[in-house]
Amino acid sequence: MAIKDWHEDDRPREKLLKFGAAHLSDAEILAIFLRTGTQSQSAIELARHLIDQFGSLAELLAAPQKTVLACHGIGPAKYAQILASLEMGTRYLDSKLKTGQALGRSQMVKDYISTQLRGEHREVFAVLCLDNALNLLNFEILFTGGISSCSVCIKHVLRHALSHAASQLIIAHNHPHTDAKPSAADNLLTYELKKACDLLDISLVDHIIVGRNNTLSYAESNLIPFG
Repeated sequence: MAIKDWHEDDRPREKLLKFGAAHLSDAEILAIFLRTGTQSQSAIELARHLIDQFGSLAELLAAPQKTVLACHGIGPAKYAQILASLEMGTRYLDSKLKTGQALGRSQMVKDYISTQLRGEHREVFAVLCLDNALNLLNFEILFTGGISSCSVCIKHVLRHALSHAASQLIIAHNHPHTDAKPSAADNLLTYELKKACDLLDISLVDHIIVGRNNTLSYAESNLIPFG
């Protein structure tokens, strides 16, 4: 049955307007951006198939262009709509932070960092420089590594923080092909960087890990040295 023949409360667009975006599934949200399906699938069926094929909506959004375009039912126009939706979310968060929205909630921090690092296919290490009120002064990827590791120079991180007159820092890195579970090396780096920041009277607020399907906050999880 075509979506137009569904009950009004079940159609993604009408459902969104009536109940809010939070009531829609990932497939329903994606279907709105896809707009149409194929001859044999509705937009929602196509969206579900794509999410199942890639494992999650996050993995679909992070997948290489060539891989997505190879999927049945996805041409350049639909792929462009998917990319535009992702960029809109990124710019929305970036705009809120640049107009004075403080990074005072862990979920906002995780959302912002996830949008910045989601498309990285190699491990990277990023730093968010903040003032005393947790307003964002600068976000930058400082180090880029390989598929499963990234070397970080603590002295360079501190020089970067001082150059932006940061009084607080949030550090972040990604696990492109695994979940967000911290490794022993991640824990050691966090501990050593926290000690180095304390010597310069800079507060290390959190360490965020963006995994393939989840995001972890050291502070929220009460992990050492925040626990």
